[in-house]
Amino acid sequence: MTMNMKKYIGDRKFYRKILIIAVPIMVQNGVSNFVGLLDNLMIGRVGTNALSGVAIANQLIFVFYLLIFGATAGVGIFTAQYHGCKDTEGVRNSFRCKIVTNTLLCIASIAVYALFDRQLIGSFLEGEGNPADAAETLAIGLDYLRIMLIALIPIGWANAYSGTLRDTGQTRVPMVASVIAIFVNLIGNALLIYGFFGLPALGATGAAIATVLSRFVELAVLMIYTATHREAHPFIVGAFATMKIPRRQAVRFVLKSLPLMANETLWALGQTIMNQCYSFRSLDAVAALNINSTIWNLFGVAFLAMGEAVGIVVGQILGRGEMEKAKDHARKMIAFTFALGTVFGILMVVVSPFFPLLYKTSQSVRQMATGVILISGVFMPLCAYMHASYFTLRAGGNTLVTFLFDSCYVWVVSVPAAFLLAHETGLSVLWMLFIVQALDLIKCLIGGAMVRSGVWAKNLTGDAEKKE
Repeated sequence: MTMNMKKYIGDRKFYRKILIIAVPIMVQNGVSNFVGLLDNLMIGRVGTNALSGVAIANQLIFVFYLLIFGATAGVGIFTAQYHGCKDTEGVRNSFRCKIVTNTLLCIASIAVYALFDRQLIGSFLEGEGNPADAAETLAIGLDYLRIMLIALIPIGWANAYSGTLRDTGQTRVPMVASVIAIFVNLIGNALLIYGFFGLPALGATGAAIATVLSRFVELAVLMIYTATHREAHPFIVGAFATMKIPRRQAVRFVLKSLPLMANETLWALGQTIMNQCYSFRSLDAVAALNINSTIWNLFGVAFLAMGEAVGIVVGQILGRGEMEKAKDHARKMIAFTFALGTVFGILMVVVSPFFPLLYKTSQSVRQMATGVILISGVFMPLCAYMHASYFTLRAGGNTLVTFLFDSCYVWVVSVPAAFLLAHETGLSVLWMLFIVQALDLIKCLIGGAMVRSGVWAKNLTGDAEKKE
């Protein structure tokens, strides 16, 4: 029994190495989500309709975030492995691919949101509730979303920069850039939501303007740092001299990225559809789920950061061709991530009755939010395990497998379950949520079997490159 446990527990040196990468990501995400919490509370003090309108708009923007994340992370699989085998030109070409791809995706996303904004937001407002509240929520959501479109291109470019820096082991600078942007956002919110120092009180519109400004600041910090530290990050030298990428390399980037990009986008769309199903039962669900997502993001920073660390560490080891070491590290990091999810899940359960009291909203919304937070806390360990398993499978370039494991499961199991529960039963939102979350246990079993099989452990920079 003791020998078996040693397979899942590393020594002090192991955890020090992992935490050097994970802690800056935790700090970045922690500060971001804490300020997101303050943002949410500021908007929540304006009223329930403002909270719901911004929540719906952000749910739609969330699909874009994961689209960009998928595109960046797909190419990032190669970036980490190229860095592991000290191939600077490979890193440079992967960076170029991220810039070009993200720019095209931003332009396409802006067009879709601009053309269909009213229909997209309105689809969340068809549940039981006051028509006047629904109309006000729609107007607030439209204003917020239209301003946020300005931020999409800086978000895409910032992801290309920060993703490349992280994949090459530099996690501190993206953290600093994000923290600076976060405080710009926080100060902007304080000034523009409530109209301090003689400025107009713009409510949710002010929050959108502050967010746009913060995204431009984040990109500026990343660009200036990388341009002035060329010796530490040689990939940037000549990176913009041309946007051409060797054809065979570009094809490999695209073939690996498309399944991951499709996965992230379909997963986000799946989550959006499920939230829409919950809102069909009651408009209060929009605000309650938004309150839950705020605290879930804050308490989930540890295991979410560990997932990214798994991808970086295991990817670099695979790039050096050390397959058994990669499997050993992955197994221990997944176990550690699950432990973190358990600890923070317990904390969520403890605070569930108290956190909704911070919001200026109705008692029914508070009660529903308490139940949603409680359920989310109970299932957080499963989320942590799935997250680490996903990044392990992705590290070896098995993007098709991760697509089947992640978004296919959501669309084949979770979305149909939520839809049927919303339209064919009289169950409350809380019971609907509990059943859908419980179904993820099957996904955990599938992910565990895939990781243990070891089929994901592949080197993408060695033999494959020589054959080409």
